[in-house]
Amino acid sequence: MTEQTERSDRPEYISRRGFVSLAGLTGVGIVAPKWAMAEQRAGSGSAKSTAPPHEEEDVAPPEDLMREHGVLKRVLLIYDEAIRRIDAKQPLSPDPIKNSAQIIRSFIEDYHEKLEEDYLFPRFEKAGKLADLTSVLRTQHQAGRRLTDQITQLATAASLKDVSSASRLRDAMRQFNRMYAPHEAREDTVLFPALRTIVSKNEFAALGEEFEKKEHQLFGEDGFAKMVERVASIEKALGIYELAQFTPHV
Repeated sequence: MTEQTERSDRPEYISRRGFVSLAGLTGVGIVAPKWAMAEQRAGSGSAKSTAPPHEEEDVAPPEDLMREHGVLKRVLLIYDEAIRRIDAKQPLSPDPIKNSAQIIRSFIEDYHEKLEEDYLFPRFEKAGKLADLTSVLRTQHQAGRRLTDQITQLATAASLKDVSSASRLRDAMRQFNRMYAPHEAREDTVLFPALRTIVSKNEFAALGEEFEKKEHQLFGEDGFAKMVERVASIEKALGIYELAQFTPHV
C-alpha cells in the first residue's frame, strides 16, 4: 500500500464533502462516498448491489463553520500545552506556537471569521436578530487578531528563554483561549442554528456554495482536510496527538 493510499484512508484526510457523506455509515441519512459504500458492501458479504450510485451531498453553511471551529479548538489545545510547559519550565520549541498562530491567522481570522463578518453578521443585523451578539463577536474577532499578532511576535527561541517575554507569550495565549472557548460555543449554539430562520432555502444553499468557493480560492481543493493535517502534525510534534492519552484512569 502506498503512503498516499494510507493517508487517504485516515480521518484527517477526508474532504469537506466526504466528511459529511461518511456520516451515512452511521445511519443519519447522509449518502456515503463511493469508497466508503464499497467497504460497507464488502463487510456485509454482498457480492453485488443494485442500488443506483449517489452523489455526495453539499455541506450546509452552519455545519461547515462548526467543523472549522473544530480546527480552532485543536489549536486552543496546542496553546494549552504550550502554556503548561511554560508554567512548568519545561523545554518548548517556538515552532508549534508560531505554526499554530499562522493557522489561526490564515484559516480562522482571514477566512472563517471573514465569512462570518461578510455573510452572516450583516444578515442578522439587517433582520434585527441577535445584533447584540454579532456586535460582541465582531469586537472579539478584532481582539483575537491583536492577540495573534502578539503571539506571533513572541514565539521565538529568544523570547522563550527570557522569563518576562515567556510570561507575556503565555498570557497572550491564555487570553486567546479564554475568549475563544465561549466565543465559538455561543456561535455554535445560538448564531449558527438561527441562520435558517433569517434566510430563504435558496439563499441558504447559495451561502454553502459561496463558502466552498472561497475555501478553494484560498486553500485549493480539500482545504479543510489540509488544515486538519497541519494541526495534526503540530500535535504530533508536541506529543499530544493520541486521543487515548487524555482518558482519565478512574
